[in-house]
Amino acid sequence: MHHERWQLLIHGKVQGVFYRASTQQQARMLGLTGYCQNLDNGRVQVVAEGMPDQLQQLLEWCWQGPAGAEVTTIDVDKDLPTDEWQDFQIRR
Repeated sequence: MHHERWQLLIHGKVQGVFYRASTQQQARMLGLTGYCQNLDNGRVQVVAEGMPDQLQQLLEWCWQGPAGAEVTTIDVDKDLPTDEWQDFQIRR
């Protein structure tokens, strides 16, 4: 297996519900690197790198999210070049 980078665009009630902090905690627990950030259109963008099985686990978690989240759709792009980040960050 090889290292991959996936971008997830999460739609729904995902801002103001600790979605980014919870995603960061989950990604670090799975051993992933990358970042998440709020977008101006109300979505959350997650860009994560790791092994495909770890990324799939993060994707499955993102459908649930933290307690207050209501996810309606996740757009997934799995065909991105990797960058070898060192950590999983929250961007503003």
